[in-house]
Amino acid sequence: MPHLELKNIEKKYSSGSDAVKGISFSAEQGEFIVLVGPSGCGKSTTLRMIAGLEEATGGDILIDGKRVNDLPPKDRNIAMVFQNYALYPHLSVFENIAFPLSIRKERKEVVDQEVRKAAALLSITHLLDRKPKELSGGERQRVAVGRAIIRKPAVFLFDEPLSNLDAALRTEMRAELKNLQRRLGTTMVYVTHDQTEAMTMGDKIVVLSNGLIEQFGSPHEIYSKPKSTFVARFLGSPAMNLIRGELSQSNGRAIFFAPSFELELGSVAADAGKQVLLGIRPEAFSVTGSANPTGKSEIRGLLSLTERLGSATNYYMESSLSLDGRMTASAQSVMGSEEYEIGSEIIFRISHGDVHLFDPENGLRIA
Repeated sequence: MPHLELKNIEKKYSSGSDAVKGISFSAEQGEFIVLVGPSGCGKSTTLRMIAGLEEATGGDILIDGKRVNDLPPKDRNIAMVFQNYALYPHLSVFENIAFPLSIRKERKEVVDQEVRKAAALLSITHLLDRKPKELSGGERQRVAVGRAIIRKPAVFLFDEPLSNLDAALRTEMRAELKNLQRRLGTTMVYVTHDQTEAMTMGDKIVVLSNGLIEQFGSPHEIYSKPKSTFVARFLGSPAMNLIRGELSQSNGRAIFFAPSFELELGSVAADAGKQVLLGIRPEAFSVTGSANPTGKSEIRGLLSLTERLGSATNYYMESSLSLDGRMTASAQSVMGSEEYEIGSEIIFRISHGDVHLFDPENGLRIA
């Protein structure tokens, strides 16, 4: 039996707008589930419905097989960590962490033991006497997590908890939260719009768009076999390149054709003349100068932008082949590698990795 299960959950507002349009997914005990998608896709609304802060207008929410739709938040055995941490400024760190037990009138010795246990787990024992205003952003985040831990909930809910932190601290806190989840063995549902957080933290990812689930699966499955062009371009940075063209069959092998470009796809069933979108991840390309053309399975254009990221370099080429008028390659940076000037002609050549086919009408993956 799933530890947490959502069955056809809906959220309709009195204005007639649909924030969530019947989504279903489940989480086993100890799984880390990430809800990811652009602003307005319904991810935070879904989290708030699990918590009981928003009423679901349809469907069922089950925790350990028990329907909790009609239970108030305090009776659902969940703990939620918000983006703004929601700490009490007049209370010390100790008192903030202890608050859930204090309102239950737990014995003083029990409160002290549980607070110190949570603080030790989060490496903030030395901060217990301070007030929130004396803490850094990362320290405040740990206090908020400590207050959630002390409740010993069945499910942890996180609503973009790292968005207020700087880049270095976000990376550190991602690792800490994931390690914490493994040590506690508790089911966690985590909302973010950051694809890096989704890919690095989630055991399973729920990709949402316009109140619907586009895809639910492991990070590897979603990245390597995206079910739609939306998923393909949302997960991955830089985004997947998409080229419009058609398929033909030759000697039992499918060939993709586009103006000045063709690519043999192997033994794939193909209807001659079928219009498709070919998806190529930027890291599947190698980059060379225009002096070394080798064939039709390469893309030529003018270099418009270079992004040097240390271990890799992103190259952007203006190209009429691409749906958005630009192709992107992400190549490993090598000491002494050739530099290309903006405006010079370069070649993108497929060197490794899979390609993907999508239906241009509905954007869905073609097997």
